[in-house]
Amino acid sequence: MRHHSNPSHRTGRVADRIKEVVASALESKVKDPRLGFVTITDVRVTGDLQSASIFYTVFGSDEERKATSAALKSATGLLRSEVGQALGTRLTPTITFFEDAISESVTSFDSLLAEVKKHDAEVAAIREKAKPVGDADPYRHSPKSQS
Repeated sequence: MRHHSNPSHRTGRVADRIKEVVASALESKVKDPRLGFVTITDVRVTGDLQSASIFYTVFGSDEERKATSAALKSATGLLRSEVGQALGTRLTPTITFFEDAISESVTSFDSLLAEVKKHDAEVAAIREKAKPVGDADPYRHSPKSQS
């Protein structure tokens, strides 16, 4: 009986490898003019390694995003065979591309940062106006001895 390593560790390794292979193939092998500035953000592989979901973002307009989506769909076969060769497994997972809705989360992250900065500025302003409690000079001085 063979002892298998942690399956989630294996799927993680496979997902990382697929991410590398697809990113590099998009740069060097896919010569589709519709392909925009794509970043592969995440790859998730099913436990049985039968299918891979590839998440990506596209920098650009809605038209550029649509064109990139079409280019990825038409390149799926090529990319899948690249993945198959790289993995060297008996079965090559099916590949599905999903546009990652990261742009919205980035804008919300930016607004969150803006809130934090505003809050920090308010705290700093309060600190500027703050006065120490009690006397300005908190140290006790012994009365000068009179001679």
